[in-house]
Amino acid sequence: MSAIAMLQLKQQLSQITERERQEISAYLHRLKQQTPAWQKEMTRRMAEMDAGKKFRLPRKPAAAR
Repeated sequence: MSAIAMLQLKQQLSQITERERQEISAYLHRLKQQTPAWQKEMTRRMAEMDAGKKFRLPRKPAAAR
């Protein structure tokens, strides 16, 4: 997508209602869920859960340790 087309899209998005933004956000999230990378990550997480690892604590950045 060209820079001009991206700018036009952003300008259009800034003028729509909150409800329309929510619908677009949900659509983009569904598109992301269809990617091989997303599906691979979800398969990995489900395997972890099946193995008994039900949650992970987030890692702290090295500077915060």
